[in-house]
Amino acid sequence: MIMLRYAEIQEDSPTDQRDRERELFDRSVDLLTKALEDGVKSFACVEAVHFTIRLWTTLLDDLAAPDNALPKELRASLISIGIWVLRESDAIRKGESENISGVLDITKIIRDGLK
Repeated sequence: MIMLRYAEIQEDSPTDQRDRERELFDRSVDLLTKALEDGVKSFACVEAVHFTIRLWTTLLDDLAAPDNALPKELRASLISIGIWVLRESDAIRKGESENISGVLDITKIIRDGLK
């Protein structure tokens, strides 16, 4: 589903693209907020981590594409952030970390930058 939605984003105008990207980040923020409330061993956490990993994996694929129009430095920064989010999310998934709040904070910052 996320791949389909992201493919739809690429066909839209830049404003529509940004709105849809923000919707996906909003969903991740909502899920991570619920996970933070319910704890790392909850179903909400599993759902949040799974969605967030899928979102960032898709974004990283797009950021690494040679035809991505973002400035090179911005792409590099977002890729670094994305790698951290993926590593931290995977550690949460494996029970090696409880840093939901860190992933949530970064996700909010990136979402808010899409305004």
